Amino acid sequence: MGPLQGIKVLDLTSMVSGPVAAMMLGDQGADVIKVEPTHGEQLRFLGEQHNDVTPTFYSCNRNKKSLAIDLKSDAGKEVLWKLIDGTDVLLQNFRPGAIERMGFGEEVVRKRNQGIIFVSISGFGEKGPYAHKRVYDPIIQGLSGAADIQANRETGRPGMFRIIIADKISALTAAQAISSALFHRERKGEGQHIKLSMLDATVAFFWPEGMSGLTFAEKEADHKKSFSSIDLIYESSDGYITMSTVSDKEWEGFCNAVQRPELISDERFATAIARRQNIAVRREIAGAELSKRFTRELLEVLDAHDVPCAPILSRQELLGHPQIVEGGTVDRQDIEGFGEVRQAIPAAQFQLTESSLRLPAPKLGQHSLEILAELGYSESECNKLIDASVIRRPN
Repeated sequence: MGPLQGIKVLDLTSMVSGPVAAMMLGDQGADVIKVEPTHGEQLRFLGEQHNDVTPTFYSCNRNKKSLAIDLKSDAGKEVLWKLIDGTDVLLQNFRPGAIERMGFGEEVVRKRNQGIIFVSISGFGEKGPYAHKRVYDPIIQGLSGAADIQANRETGRPGMFRIIIADKISALTAAQAISSALFHRERKGEGQHIKLSMLDATVAFFWPEGMSGLTFAEKEADHKKSFSSIDLIYESSDGYITMSTVSDKEWEGFCNAVQRPELISDERFATAIARRQNIAVRREIAGAELSKRFTRELLEVLDAHDVPCAPILSRQELLGHPQIVEGGTVDRQDIEGFGEVRQAIPAAQFQLTESSLRLPAPKLGQHSLEILAELGYSESECNKLIDASVIRRPN
């Protein structure tokens, strides 16, 4: 079992940031209960459904059980309180102030459960002119500098990462912080409140090289000339590859690989600083040499000279690439109702406490009756809650 075996997590979050954080805890062995309204959270309905579940919802909510409940009702609130009494971690990503209005703010929850790790994920935090705003990933990309990092170098037009990146950065940050808080509780016996804004998490994630020009105030530099802006995609005669030549040794390897040894001592490229200062001409020369050769030939000769390189794969090609296959990067399971399901494996592989894909993403309210029974509700009490529309009967 995973390293978090026995840890109980209440996931009151929706969309991506909170659910992915809770999913990671579930991968590592935690028992995760996803609490959602009886009509289901929004992510359930974004995309084509298969066996009543969309692909993105599945990938954000595996290793969880679903409790569909009306938290506006007194009976529904009582169910949640009983769950809170026995939980280790509670995650919520409502807008600031919402969880307090619901009656489940951190202060009142801690009176019932002193040791709980209470996690609040928001878009912008609790202060500032944006604190009240609704937020989705592109909003954070715009405000965090991500769109500037992705700007088209020829036109200067800002661009977006074509994936949900800010949410997942926030999820990774939250999962790591929760583990640290659990470690602190193990040593000191203290629970605590973790507050995390998507904006803070994203800016921190980009800062090391994406914002390198801003680091030293007395020597502020043009970020467009920093190495974070380099586009490392090159065209071969039959496709595309990526290649990096950061060190002197790697540049030397490239020059020898394409039979241009005179470039090694060329003063424009002889040092790392010179190569950065002359990046445009260096890219032009490298691109011209790479375009003369086939992809397979390039990868073989570059690798032989110890130059970091890889093919540019489509998402479909990724599944069959030898590194992905032999490395076991994508897990394939036959799951009842779904057929073969493919998931990226948990990236952190523990020597003694294995992370695993134990449960498929739940259907709405799939485990409501099971969870209530574990809380001590009788069958007749469960039926009353169903009849009163406090909980949703599993389909």
